[in-house]
Amino acid sequence: MAENILEMRSITKTFSGVTALKNVNFAVRQGEIHGIVGENGAGKSTLMNVLSGVYPAGTYSGEIILNNEKCEFQTIKQSEHKGIAIIHQELALVPYLSIGENLFLGNERGDFFKINWDATYKEADGFLEKVGLHESSHTLIKDIGVGKQQLVEIAKALAKNVRLLILDEPTASLNETDSTHLLDLLRELKKAGVTSILISHKLGEVAAIADNITVIRDGEVITTLAKQNGFREEDIVSAMVGRSLSNRFPKRVPKIGEVALEVKDWTVYHPLYEGRIVCNKINFNVRKGEVVGISGLMGAGRTELLLSVFGKSYGVNISGKLFINGRETEIKNVREAIKNRLAYVTEDRKGNGLVLSNPISRNTTLARMDKVSAHQVIDKELETKVSEDYRGKLNIKSLGVLQEVSSLSGGNQQKVLLSKWMFADPEILILDEPTRGIDVGAKYEIYTIINSLVAEGKSVILISSEMPEVLGMSDRIYVMNEGRIIAEMKAEDASQEIIMRAILDSEKSDAEKAEKGKR
Repeated sequence: MAENILEMRSITKTFSGVTALKNVNFAVRQGEIHGIVGENGAGKSTLMNVLSGVYPAGTYSGEIILNNEKCEFQTIKQSEHKGIAIIHQELALVPYLSIGENLFLGNERGDFFKINWDATYKEADGFLEKVGLHESSHTLIKDIGVGKQQLVEIAKALAKNVRLLILDEPTASLNETDSTHLLDLLRELKKAGVTSILISHKLGEVAAIADNITVIRDGEVITTLAKQNGFREEDIVSAMVGRSLSNRFPKRVPKIGEVALEVKDWTVYHPLYEGRIVCNKINFNVRKGEVVGISGLMGAGRTELLLSVFGKSYGVNISGKLFINGRETEIKNVREAIKNRLAYVTEDRKGNGLVLSNPISRNTTLARMDKVSAHQVIDKELETKVSEDYRGKLNIKSLGVLQEVSSLSGGNQQKVLLSKWMFADPEILILDEPTRGIDVGAKYEIYTIINSLVAEGKSVILISSEMPEVLGMSDRIYVMNEGRIIAEMKAEDASQEIIMRAILDSEKSDAEKAEKGKR
């Protein structure tokens, strides 16, 4: 059996008196892929930040033993010098620099006075080949997708002679193809002797690739499961949340009423590329008390469609008709959308959904500040009361409503975002990837919130890249591909295979039409 490359012994870390890690013991064998799973706020990222020097020695208690040597890292640079590289969920790349420049940023080729650009780009091309990224190293980061950016981060780590690679939610924003490619790359790196630690909420991926899986809950190691004993997803979930989740999606008896929102012949053009149609003559509707799922591959136009409906937040030359409760309505901007009791919970909670530097209380009331103010003066006592109510209702784990949102876990940030739009009192909620990057326990809580909203007669439109989520939560499903709705089906008649078949048949039909057009 391979010896341990890493041992973390009795690691304890506190923040303002709150214990984030409690006497954690964690070991990784040389050359393995080791998974770490746990709910949001369990301490996974904190443990890795301790290891990589983000939290310097002295700010925690316990020992780090790397290759049989005690290490006390004061900076990330020191841990990198020992062969540790960490790739965070928020990628650390500069969009307007080239791949080559990003690859060696802080690790430049040349001497103190001058960068050797020939060596930079030549070496960069070599590392790109190693990770299977077929792009010129002169290409700007902004011109490649998120999946390719992840590969650049790994190439960047290889350029620092990484021996222990830590990946924090590397596939959270990737489509299935990019995720598969990334996991295959980790297997290749394993053959080359690189040890990996993989933090992920995608339990299926972790179980497929990991040699061992460590479960962390409330800052403590609960168990470490070995592949040779077989990974059972229900065992992992039970260890994560401290209870059995026999049904991943809470049961609901639908009470579906009249049509709340209907869209007819909706066409949207790209805001930058003149003449490019993003949504092509789309028709759909959602009823009161109904969850309608929008499924499709990355780039199908799902987000663009619903953003354009929500106050024309996306696109130009938008045409078509929109009906709310049977009445044709024109919505020109977000303010009018909110006035017509529409809400849009964005997939990008950190960039577009929340003001991270503000407290929970301010974020909760942000969409309807008129409800907690008079004569343009905010009633802070009322704002605090309202946000406390939602904090309790949505089980937001925090020190209080004055805590900054930036310090919350991903799942609790998502709940704050939901509370913001629930406070706006919408009748129609558009939820765009509402459970992206959050753990299975927090997902269940959000599913319960969705069910309670439709039980009140509200309408929910759910965009999700996770087909089990669409199938498990929806009453009816629309399938999109290349800017068109290509299928509609009841959830009980749908499956992952049926949805994928509809997409493939649509692409085949489009290819045949294109071929006929050439003749």
